[in-house]
Amino acid sequence: MGAQAGIGLRLVRGTISAAPVGAQLVDPILDQDYRDNGQPDEELVELGRRLFFDKVLSGNRNISCATCHHPLFGTGDAISMSVGEGGRGIGDERDTGKGASRIRARVPRNAPALFNIGARQFRSMFHDGRVQESVTGSGFDTPAGADLPDRLADVVAAQALFPLTNGTEMAGQADENEIGAAVAAGQTAGRRGAWDLIAARVRGVPEYVRLFRRASDTVGKKRHITIVEIANAIAAFESAAWRSDNSPFDDFLRGDDGALTGQHRRGMNLFYGRARCSSCHDGAFQTDQKFHSIALPQVGPGNGDGVGGHEDFGRQNVSGGAADRFAYRTPSLRNVTETGPWGHSGAFATLEGIVRHYIDPPRFLRNYDRSQAILPSSKSLDPLDFLVMNDRALVDAIGRSNGSRPVRLNDADIADLIAFLEALTDPDARDLSGDIPSEVPSGLGTQ
Repeated sequence: MGAQAGIGLRLVRGTISAAPVGAQLVDPILDQDYRDNGQPDEELVELGRRLFFDKVLSGNRNISCATCHHPLFGTGDAISMSVGEGGRGIGDERDTGKGASRIRARVPRNAPALFNIGARQFRSMFHDGRVQESVTGSGFDTPAGADLPDRLADVVAAQALFPLTNGTEMAGQADENEIGAAVAAGQTAGRRGAWDLIAARVRGVPEYVRLFRRASDTVGKKRHITIVEIANAIAAFESAAWRSDNSPFDDFLRGDDGALTGQHRRGMNLFYGRARCSSCHDGAFQTDQKFHSIALPQVGPGNGDGVGGHEDFGRQNVSGGAADRFAYRTPSLRNVTETGPWGHSGAFATLEGIVRHYIDPPRFLRNYDRSQAILPSSKSLDPLDFLVMNDRALVDAIGRSNGSRPVRLNDADIADLIAFLEALTDPDARDLSGDIPSEVPSGLGTQ
């Protein structure tokens, strides 16, 4: 969505007189900018809400989608890298588990926020975009290849399939449960594959059978509940619950000149002007949906890349292009004040920290303050967390990938920019506790 002439003129005349020609100003967000025109089926949304919070989908019945994408933590989990199945608690109080059931590894990237992923312009998922709408035809390009089931409603539904079959995230290990065993054996799709086993569990809960029959006129008539119906319901919930377009900035775009303070406007001038934030954070959701490197610190265990397996090559693992090494999708800045820690590795515990990193990424990478990483401690995992950052050659390689030019910002500029980022937060996003169901059909609890 480009800027309409009237809106652009008003912005330039009223607040962005210093913005360069071609600054990416935006139109107000409308219902039609979302899939289903922003009106997904209410019964399907409610069904998806129950599934999203239900641990029955996990191999060991000890974690739900909501554990790492919780309404109380801005649809994330408030830690740098998620603690998957085997951990205990939620948010920054989550630990790495105890005894034989403790986690085997950290999830190698930060849990991305889920705000507005039901918008049509969100065509790829995950930090590296490895689940995306097909660029060659209909359907989706995913790690599952030809095994991806048919009838998935959208790319959000396609994404929902993959945490379920990740041993570290939700499936568990081969020696712990049949779903984990199927994943370890490479049996994700097909009869008795992991997705089929998960669907069988859901079919075994009478309340889910009832809810599915109410929400879909196909279930119970032409087909039974499969992983596709489960994924479509979860996607409907995520898209409906976390649509977020009523921030002060949205009010301003809709014509309320009093919605932004003087500091907000100074920050907006910087954002769309000399700070060059909008060169990547453009459009209605402040993201170009592309992949860039800004030389972010690599903390945590890595993603299996490099000589020792402790690096994370980012988008290169999807595209195969050397130029994409250490590149990650530009995150949306909607509700960004609520979605920390920030960065694909959750390297920054403060919004100011990652804003300052933008000033000169290679320099700030070399001087990264490790205390910003929020990593629940584990004797076996802690030694892995800074292996890359301890290796000057690997740090320099990340620094050389940086595609962002240095900018001159003083402390007042940074304060103004952060104020504008606060103006991108929908007040409703500050308290999403109403999204949590009081119970789930399996009886396993919601926390």
